[in-house]
Amino acid sequence: MGVTRRGFLSAGPAAAGIASLSSALETRAAGGPPRNVLLLMCDQHTRAALGAAGSRVAKTPNLDALARSGVLFNSAYCTDPVCIPSRASMLTGLYPHKLLPYNTWPYEKETAAHYFHRAGYMTGVIGKMHFLDGQTHGFDFKLDFNDWHQYLGPKTKLVAEEIYYPDSGCGLPQIPDLWKESGDPWLGTINRDDREGLAPVGRISALREEDHFESFVSRELIRFLKTFGRRHPFFLVGSLLKPHAPFMPAERFGNMFHPNDMQLPASWGKVNLPSAPKYVQESIKYWRVTPEVRDPQQARRLLAMYYACLAQSDDNIGKVLRALTELGLEEDTIVVYTSDHGDMLGEHGLWQKFVLYEASVGVPLIIRAPGVTPRGAVCDSPVSQVQLLATLAELCGVSLPSGLDTTSLAKSLAEPATKLTAPVFAEHALGTGQARYMLRSGDYKYCHNVHDIPELYNLRSDPSEMNNLALLPNYRNRTEQLKEQLFTWWRPE
Repeated sequence: MGVTRRGFLSAGPAAAGIASLSSALETRAAGGPPRNVLLLMCDQHTRAALGAAGSRVAKTPNLDALARSGVLFNSAYCTDPVCIPSRASMLTGLYPHKLLPYNTWPYEKETAAHYFHRAGYMTGVIGKMHFLDGQTHGFDFKLDFNDWHQYLGPKTKLVAEEIYYPDSGCGLPQIPDLWKESGDPWLGTINRDDREGLAPVGRISALREEDHFESFVSRELIRFLKTFGRRHPFFLVGSLLKPHAPFMPAERFGNMFHPNDMQLPASWGKVNLPSAPKYVQESIKYWRVTPEVRDPQQARRLLAMYYACLAQSDDNIGKVLRALTELGLEEDTIVVYTSDHGDMLGEHGLWQKFVLYEASVGVPLIIRAPGVTPRGAVCDSPVSQVQLLATLAELCGVSLPSGLDTTSLAKSLAEPATKLTAPVFAEHALGTGQARYMLRSGDYKYCHNVHDIPELYNLRSDPSEMNNLALLPNYRNRTEQLKEQLFTWWRPE
């Protein structure tokens, strides 16, 4: 199909990239065999927690190998640092403010599954997609938390005890309305632990490794590839939960990390609170989800269990990628790896997502497109996940309607070193008193916080975002210019 990977690698990087992209797209347009797409995701994987990105803590050998075989985007962003709008935006090619009501998957908005299905692809999603309803949103094949619970049978009680409160983000229940009339059926039937808040600091799971959601997802992805991989071109999404809470890895991975080996971030306890928005100040002072992290040793324990969960997801991703090779599908399959959002992991004294700092809104992004992407290339330009739909559609010759926000990165895959200048946007908590919006342009990031102070950071000189330039008179003009640019994109309500 098009230029072979061997032929691609024998040419000069830039020339080969342009030639291979052109050839691949021409071959597809001429009716050649379509490329398959395998989109792999974790939940809450922060951009920096990756060996290929320079982390000395993360154990991600399979993702690192994927990065060495494709393009690693060092400055990729989600459109909203929370599960549902981020995932919906990624698959619809629309920003969250066009997917109202907020925090939903509007049924009338078509997804990548609709577009690829119409182009002759079999579409499948296995794992968490956080639909919140019984719709498939265009997918022909769907397995999710509910199917995992059927597989577990009575062992679902162990999952309920590890989560122990209704949380659709963990799949219990995946569709909240199912418990709307009768209430939580696990209430009073499960053994509670000693956590102070909603989520545990973390410990080794009571589930056997083969029963974890990640094992279930990887097995079913491999089963899909074996069953359909040679019969149909496919657009397949595989979405794991870890390293999302509860931070309860299988024993093999939990034993890889020890709290005493974890280091708290340099910004821990160093934030100048008056220079931060009120919602940030409140979260630093008291994190209600896991209050125990006020104790540095408990914070280190959470970090250890987070990295253990990430290692477990990486291990299962490796199984899927090896199966892709063993089945002879690797050379005709575009592989994408990303996450719906990041995790602050103690940066600024904050945890989980919900904020527009880099650790929360920044995501890992790796793309391997055989015959197009050079091996081991890096793109440092800021890019957005909203661009994934157009990128994959262009590579596969799939038509998209007008009016979407998605723009293709296909040329950047062939020439990763080419600097991109288009701004990147993100937003969160739309329609609330704490709505916030972000613009990344060049070295600068501007954040507009409704009913609160603005933020401006120079990410080149201040990558930890500790110095809010918006409060300095010398940066008033730049702050206003970026605000106007943000409001031209979308004027917050």
